[in-house]
Amino acid sequence: MGQQMSEPEDLEQTTEVLSTISDDILQREDGPLCAAEIGSELQKQFAILPGGRGMNGSPIIIFPEFPAFQELEEEEVQNVLSYLTSVPSVAASGVGFILVIDRRLDRWAAVRATLLRIAGSFPGNLNLVLVLRPTTLFQRTLSDFLFKYNKDEFKMKVVMLSSVTELHAYIDPGQLTTELGGTQEYCHDSWISHRTAIEAFALMVKTTAQTLQAFGTELAETELPNDAEATTGLLHTHTLKKDKMKEDLQVALSQGGRLLECINEPLQMDPEYNMTADEVENLATVQRLLGQLNETETAFDDFWERHCTKLEQCLQLRHFEQHFREVCAQLDVMSERLSGFSEVSVSPAHAEHVLRELSAHEDKACDIMDLALSLASEGDRLIENSHYAEDSIRPKCSELRGVYEEIRTTLRSKKSLLLRALELHHALEKALQWCDDGIFLLASQPVDRCQSQDGAEAALQELEHYLDTAPLHTLTDRSAICCQYEAVLNAQLRDQVEKVFQKQSSVQEMFEKRRISLKKLAAKQTRPVQPVAPRPEVKSPHSSPNLERKERRYSADSALCKKAESPVHNGGMRHASLSEEEENLAVLRRHVMNELLETERAYVEELLCVLEGYAAEMDNPAMAHLIPSTLLSKKDILFGNMSEIYQFHKRTFLKELEAFTDCPELVGRCFLERMKDLQIYEAYCQNKPRSESLWRQCSDCAFFQECQKKLEHKLGLDSYLLKPVQRITKYQLLLKELLKYSKGCDGSDDLQEALSSILGILKAVNDSMHLIAITGYEGNLSDLGRLLMQGSFSVWTEHKKGHAKVKDLARFKPMQRHLFLHEKALLFCKRREENGEGYEKAPSYSFKHSLNMSAVGITENAKGDNKKFEIWCNSREEVFIVQAPTPEIKTAWVNEIRKVLTQQLKACRDASQQKSSDSPSPTTNNASISLSPFRSSGQKNQKKQEEKKAELSPAMDANTSSCSTPKYKEPPVHVSLSRVKWMSTSSLLQSKWQGWNKASLSVDASEENDGYSSGEDPINSDPEDEVGKKLAPGKYTVVADCEKAGPQELSVKSGDVVQLIREGEDGQWFVKNLRSCKEGWVAAANLLSLISESKSTQSLSSSDGSVSGNLSTSSSCSETYTSFSDIKP
Repeated sequence: MGQQMSEPEDLEQTTEVLSTISDDILQREDGPLCAAEIGSELQKQFAILPGGRGMNGSPIIIFPEFPAFQELEEEEVQNVLSYLTSVPSVAASGVGFILVIDRRLDRWAAVRATLLRIAGSFPGNLNLVLVLRPTTLFQRTLSDFLFKYNKDEFKMKVVMLSSVTELHAYIDPGQLTTELGGTQEYCHDSWISHRTAIEAFALMVKTTAQTLQAFGTELAETELPNDAEATTGLLHTHTLKKDKMKEDLQVALSQGGRLLECINEPLQMDPEYNMTADEVENLATVQRLLGQLNETETAFDDFWERHCTKLEQCLQLRHFEQHFREVCAQLDVMSERLSGFSEVSVSPAHAEHVLRELSAHEDKACDIMDLALSLASEGDRLIENSHYAEDSIRPKCSELRGVYEEIRTTLRSKKSLLLRALELHHALEKALQWCDDGIFLLASQPVDRCQSQDGAEAALQELEHYLDTAPLHTLTDRSAICCQYEAVLNAQLRDQVEKVFQKQSSVQEMFEKRRISLKKLAAKQTRPVQPVAPRPEVKSPHSSPNLERKERRYSADSALCKKAESPVHNGGMRHASLSEEEENLAVLRRHVMNELLETERAYVEELLCVLEGYAAEMDNPAMAHLIPSTLLSKKDILFGNMSEIYQFHKRTFLKELEAFTDCPELVGRCFLERMKDLQIYEAYCQNKPRSESLWRQCSDCAFFQECQKKLEHKLGLDSYLLKPVQRITKYQLLLKELLKYSKGCDGSDDLQEALSSILGILKAVNDSMHLIAITGYEGNLSDLGRLLMQGSFSVWTEHKKGHAKVKDLARFKPMQRHLFLHEKALLFCKRREENGEGYEKAPSYSFKHSLNMSAVGITENAKGDNKKFEIWCNSREEVFIVQAPTPEIKTAWVNEIRKVLTQQLKACRDASQQKSSDSPSPTTNNASISLSPFRSSGQKNQKKQEEKKAELSPAMDANTSSCSTPKYKEPPVHVSLSRVKWMSTSSLLQSKWQGWNKASLSVDASEENDGYSSGEDPINSDPEDEVGKKLAPGKYTVVADCEKAGPQELSVKSGDVVQLIREGEDGQWFVKNLRSCKEGWVAAANLLSLISESKSTQSLSSSDGSVSGNLSTSSSCSETYTSFSDIKP
């Protein structure tokens, strides 16, 4: 279907006004009663509304003599009073009603009962109650006496009157009926008839307005048909419905006119007749309704005229579209035939033949093109007549004219392209001729004449003069030529163009080479003299070529520093701006702190609401029948430790946060002090999947719906169960904001530490969510220590004892494994598919393998891939090659594993030192055990090592005889090792206890490890002996940062690999940073602290010349770490 009709805004406005006026008359909002509905009650005439008004405009309701008033039903009294109070206008009712109660023939008891009943059931605003009291002597006396004592219980202003004369003092007689001494003529039956007619008319008007509005909406929402036949049918249908609407409008107008005549009838019979206020209001209301009906009819006629016009225009559009499709089909056929003509010519005769055929086709196309122009003109006439589909017609007209112009342009273009093809042929021939002439020119220049300067200059001028003619004869831009003649370039012409450009390029290259040669011959040979600064006579062979640059840079930096030390001071302005900025930051900090406190209080209230409104209700016997069986005795699963979280926040954390209201920058201390308490969220998050699963099973039960209804919550319980998870993540956002506005404040360090701790808790929570998904592990995961890291990797395995084919296959086929690094073990798991929804849509991990961290070693760089590293155990009998997704993730894991191994080494070292202090010192030899945390990559050196160990093993039998099945054989004296690893702690301690503290080991470094040496056993070294230690040339790893103190000194950072080249005077060493390739001098005392505080091993040699252990190998070695087992002496 097509587009929708426009909305009838004017019609909707008028119908809404009609509905509003009708609602005012019917009073459907305040009182749904009409006169027709309570006609029997009104006929009893125990209360009337004759239409009079008090002096202040208050409507008057009269209660005539009615002895059976007390016998009336309460509903009857309430209905009549409600209806009578709804008749006057809102303005009149707001002033208040005046009640005139005629009880002259009644007794005081009846008067009192009437007043009490009216006071209790009158629905409107009472201004005054006038009572004509009984006229008999006894009842009058009794009423005078008792009224004084009972008037307070009436709770309204009551005036007791003895006669109608006194009544006239309060109300003008013209506003009273003849029964009360007034002049107003009142007929109750006529009043009821008028009210019934007015309300019936208002109801008819409202129904008519609704019908009109619905019809207008129907017309507006009608989609225009897409064909002419359907459009004609729709126009006929809508016309019939319009005629029916017009009839309904005429009926309503006729009834309104008769009602108006009925209201005006007393005035027509007696021109001096004074209408009551109610009659005046009725007359105005009916007149207003009639006027609005007339406006509605006018608006409907206007809307129908627009709608009918649109349908007629739609019919015109459908005819235009049909003709458009027919003409376009003919134009397409003609265009297809035209496209079959070739615009490429290979010869002039071929071009003439194509031109003759084009002329014949052009004669046939003129008739169709004229028809297209005629149809486009018809579309223009529709647009000029303000057709609603101008946006649809205009593109079609443009398309017709565009196709017309396209066909005409194509005819001209094809003719033009044939001529351009001839032009291209001429250009190619011209360029080829220029190339041939240039080649002849180069060949004709005599070589002997060019050897002199004058001859070279003349030949050069001749070449340049000929090159100046190139733009007039050659093809300069290949892409421009291809673009310009793209339509005429066939394969043959393209080959010709390519050959011409190749020939031009070759010729120009020949010209350029000749020009360069001639320029060198023509140039005068002059030798410029450049001043050279004197160089020092003696220069150290180890000095860096960058040293002078560093000194110059240092001097420049010094000049800048001196310049910066004398700034232009503007103290007052700078202090003012700083104060304003500090004040702004303080305001921002207070704003964040207020948000923290407000959200914390709201969070505590929400937790309390859940605990009292849901958790406590599960123990309520009255609610037990609503709890499903699947929910029984599972409160702890559903709510977890929410109660513990609430108690902590309510009793402790909120109060402590409020203590920092005036100093938000110090609130980090509060978080740091309560960081352990905040770890209770970990247990809640671990239980969340079970809670979510239980909730999904019982979410639709009546118990939760009843609890939610009592609490008046818009959201279900599941939204509130998520609050603790949202809250713990909210803290880090607030701390970030506070830290941003607290730079330089006293508590900024605490805020930074608190933020890091919160992020650590979030990481621990996330890790624990993965940890609980491990299946198949038979042991207790808590025995493995704290979970440090977890992530997915590609893993290859290598086994020395496996079959060769299996080993090779394993190298090329990686396994996808999820690794969990604990303090004591490394777990390999397989990630399973995610199932379920919400928290149930979490991965699961099947346990596959585990490695004890006390038997693990690592190689940081594996197989030349910066994303791979090796994890091995049992002397590399089992090797796991691990590939991380990114180099950054690999670095993080390697650092964390190194940290674990280093902590194990430190623990073993402390245990060894404790053992040494507790036991007598054993006999030592003048040798040292070589320890290096690195493993080289050569297999041949390993074989040599084993051969040498086999040759020298008898010399060590006496020292090793006391060992009981050591894990590794103790190395003999003077053994040469080319592949060094960390030894297990058990082997080291056994050798120490058996007198191996000074066993000498020599380490042969590879060619890359210039000066590679090992040091004393770190377990046996004493910190006091470091004074006697001595540095030796070699490569070391820096374990602390050191800034340079002078222009010739070198800055190093932790992790840099440096090479000690030579020792200078005054305790200085000339050092090269292998990472930054910079050189400089470093004090020996600084070197001792920089490379001797390593957590892994010492890097110094003893003064007696024993070999020292390296902290680092050269760049070609892979850094390898091995852990130490816990040793119990």
